[in-house]
Amino acid sequence: MNIDNCFQLGYITKTHGVQGEVTFVLDVDNPEEYDQLESVFIEINGKLVPFFITHFQLQREKAIVKLEDVNSFDSADKLVGHALYLPLTELPQLEEDQFYYHDIIGYQVIDVTKGPLGTIATIYELPHQDLIAMTYQNKEVLIPITDDIVTKVDHKKKELEVDLPDGLLEIYLSDETEKPDDAEGEEEA
Repeated sequence: MNIDNCFQLGYITKTHGVQGEVTFVLDVDNPEEYDQLESVFIEINGKLVPFFITHFQLQREKAIVKLEDVNSFDSADKLVGHALYLPLTELPQLEEDQFYYHDIIGYQVIDVTKGPLGTIATIYELPHQDLIAMTYQNKEVLIPITDDIVTKVDHKKKELEVDLPDGLLEIYLSDETEKPDDAEGEEEA
């Protein structure tokens, strides 16, 4: 299995007990959609290695998991810190107006007032805000992914409609960086 044909499901964070069980953290919106997993790929030395699951107990975004042929604390401990993957075909189906981030790479960004802006180069997933990155007038522009800004997706046309806040593009186009006046409010020595 090629990693490009997969999505990252989460990580193995620690061992659980001494019989080879591990704890998965599922880094997905709805972990309960994966409570019937039968197998998973674990990235080991840059390669995806398949493992069958013999027991899976979901606890919110975590799961206590027993993998086939992992029968000791030592063999489980070697898997801690490794990433978990599933084939893209295992992603739940979305509504027509929804999208997975990997799906919209290469889509044209169309602003409701300014028209076509650029092509989505990547998505930055940050702790407090996910951002669309595109090039506009030879500069990288970051667009927050919110329901107010990203208004529509057209998968057939490969277009993402946005309603950018006033001044967002101008922030990126400005070459001037405002610096506080260091002399203001300081007393001479």
